[in-house]
Amino acid sequence: MFIELANKRYSLRSYQDKEVEKDKVLKILEAARLSPSAVNKQPLHYLVVTNPEDKQKIVDSYPRDWFKNAPVIIVVCLDHSKSWIRRDGKDHGDIDGGIAIANMTLAASDLGLGTCIVCHFDSKKVEEDFNLPEDMEAIALLPIGYPTTEDIPEKKRNSIDEIVTWIE
Repeated sequence: MFIELANKRYSLRSYQDKEVEKDKVLKILEAARLSPSAVNKQPLHYLVVTNPEDKQKIVDSYPRDWFKNAPVIIVVCLDHSKSWIRRDGKDHGDIDGGIAIANMTLAASDLGLGTCIVCHFDSKKVEEDFNLPEDMEAIALLPIGYPTTEDIPEKKRNSIDEIVTWIE
């Protein structure tokens, strides 16, 4: 059931020292590929980083001990030249990215893997280190790996009454 899967997903910050199988990474990327995008523009691109030298470049953009232990880091990139821009100037690429990231995190959980969405990183450094084109922005990092524990932390979420207004 979808709600069980959504409840199982959490921000993992403790990864096993265990390689993630390429077929599982491909399934996670397929979940991103299948995600909807505004006007079907599909403006996203993904860098899958597994080698130590390139992972270190990313870790340098977000220097946290827990982060450097993730076996895979996906850099979610937005090509602003491809994203749909609403008439008032709103670039919907960030929304497209959020949807794709949600799909990837849920797919990872379904495969027994953990993730943590990282947005507080030096995106300019990542863009320079990986020679991204001018219109391409690194919008998020998604470390992926096997959890060190099977315990799923309790979610702290507002109640439905706190987040919903019914307009009938």
